[in-house]
Amino acid sequence: MEPLKHSGLGIASFVTSICAGGMLFVVVVTAGVMEASAPGGMDEKSAGAIIIGLFMFLLLFVELVAMGIGVGGLFQKERKKIFAILGIVFSLASILGVICLMLIGLSLK
Repeated sequence: MEPLKHSGLGIASFVTSICAGGMLFVVVVTAGVMEASAPGGMDEKSAGAIIIGLFMFLLLFVELVAMGIGVGGLFQKERKKIFAILGIVFSLASILGVICLMLIGLSLK
């Protein structure tokens, strides 16, 4: 009996969720620095704020795609599921983290 191979979809989900999560962290930190460095906060209609917002939504979409790929990896037969599970968990954590930060930001205004 051969040992099970890792799911290709699971590995793709894991790598995508880690990369998108790292880039999402950089975007959130950049937005925080821009907000803190401008007197009175950052202008929400400035080009920088719009670009940051677009990148944030793009990366959240990439996290959703990574989650979908991870779910696909869970349904592959005769494959290890660990990377698919990790991809789903990391994607979900990133999405929920950003949503919580957005809700906190809305409540502070």
